[in-house]
Amino acid sequence: MEPAPTLREIGCFARVAQTLSFSRAATDLGLSQPAISQAIGRAERALGVRLFERTSRDVRLSPAGTALLPYAEALLETASALRAEAARQAAPPRTLITLAYAPPAGPLVAQAARRLARRRPAVQLQLRPAGRRAAMAALAAGEASAAVVGAPFPTGYTTGARFSVAVAHLAVPAGDPLAAAPALRPAQLTSHKILMPAHRPRGGMWAQLAAALHGPHQHHIVGEEIDDFAALLDQVAAGAGLLPVPHLVASSIRRPDIGFVPLAAGRLRLTYGLAWPPDRATPELMTVVHAVQESLWTR
Repeated sequence: MEPAPTLREIGCFARVAQTLSFSRAATDLGLSQPAISQAIGRAERALGVRLFERTSRDVRLSPAGTALLPYAEALLETASALRAEAARQAAPPRTLITLAYAPPAGPLVAQAARRLARRRPAVQLQLRPAGRRAAMAALAAGEASAAVVGAPFPTGYTTGARFSVAVAHLAVPAGDPLAAAPALRPAQLTSHKILMPAHRPRGGMWAQLAAALHGPHQHHIVGEEIDDFAALLDQVAAGAGLLPVPHLVASSIRRPDIGFVPLAAGRLRLTYGLAWPPDRATPELMTVVHAVQESLWTR
């Protein structure tokens, strides 16, 4: 009994069937024409049927060849999938690092994730947007490997890759007269409420702005902290108050009910940094820290 045709012979059969030319199949497969003819002959003997009807001028599939071609193609696809999966299984496993981050840091952590994906071996960064409280809870529970959080930085954690985000615009309702102003100073806001967090650490951006507004009556407290500026724009549109926003928010969000006006209130900046538990400083986590630092250098 003839042995079953090899994958190489089945591949030659499928290619000749697709091109209906021994010479073109030979060129496509990088073989000589006699090698293609011999492979087809061995496949025909193994299967016990003629796969092609040959004349001096053309090549056509035989009825048996027409019936067998779909099985040959399916077999070749399965073999290709087998090789691909074997290669995937043989490759070094990709380390998964979960990074919680404040939304204003989104572009930076996305850039770091792209850098890590290009490394060999790759480090897969799972991004998890979260406010400060949720990020710190995820760190404490081991659900996040590290977190990008705002200053003041938590005690008991290692921090690095610090950076700042400029807060230079004020979000106002589109119909408010302030929306037409070329710029706004704190003195112009005395009759307006400013959306503020309850937690305003001394020396931080929110404390600096609150001092410039001269009095608590202009403050509308919207939460313990403000992490997601984009989510608060609905309150601005509804007339609950005006919102100081980072430049990224003002330059990337377009809403017909919101205007972004330059805010001249001094050098307002939110400071962020990467924090992680010192006992979890694995080589993979340090690779993430370095990727974030590299992203800071090139942004």
